[in-house]
Amino acid sequence: MRDPCHWARSHASTFNPYWKEQGLQPNEPFPDLPYIPDLFAVLQAEPVVLIEKSRDLMASWVCVAYLLWEAMREPYRLQIFQTLTLPKVVELVNYAKQLYRSQPKWLQEACPPSKPIERQTDQGLEFANGSKILGIPGGKGDAGNKIRLYHPWGYLLDEAAFVSDAGECYDAVLAAGTQKMIFNSSAGPGWYADFKNDSILNIEA
Repeated sequence: MRDPCHWARSHASTFNPYWKEQGLQPNEPFPDLPYIPDLFAVLQAEPVVLIEKSRDLMASWVCVAYLLWEAMREPYRLQIFQTLTLPKVVELVNYAKQLYRSQPKWLQEACPPSKPIERQTDQGLEFANGSKILGIPGGKGDAGNKIRLYHPWGYLLDEAAFVSDAGECYDAVLAAGTQKMIFNSSAGPGWYADFKNDSILNIEA
């Protein structure tokens, strides 16, 4: 548990809904891809992370795994997952539940849930140490208002380019003192693209 990449690769498994068509197993560890350790390292080191992804990169899995790892290790950490629709939010929370369930029993016992996962909501995962993962849908231009109700330690906005008020979400979590802000998206126009491009220009300058 000292290193999130080691934990994710050695003690947890993802699931693949297309496993049969691809000739794979339904549950497998993170693939041995060279950029995954670097992505975990960036998530640990930087307070704000912008990721431009494609579907096959497993970037959402890495982001969920990192925030889950933090919630398991440290008490009273609220991690918010937000994206465009309720089904997609539930999918992200299910990523966290899959990673947790696939761990060895001794690791689950070291950080138990507050109640059995089967009795928890589709949008949440709570731990006995007071940490919590909560999924919030953010469509119809009200994502920023929804996030203002919370003070998360970590925040993931998945497919940020397609959330119309992603900039308001950023302002809200920044004002809340959020320690980790992760904006993850495939390519698209709007605030996310402008913010990402401005960040690149500032680094180059």
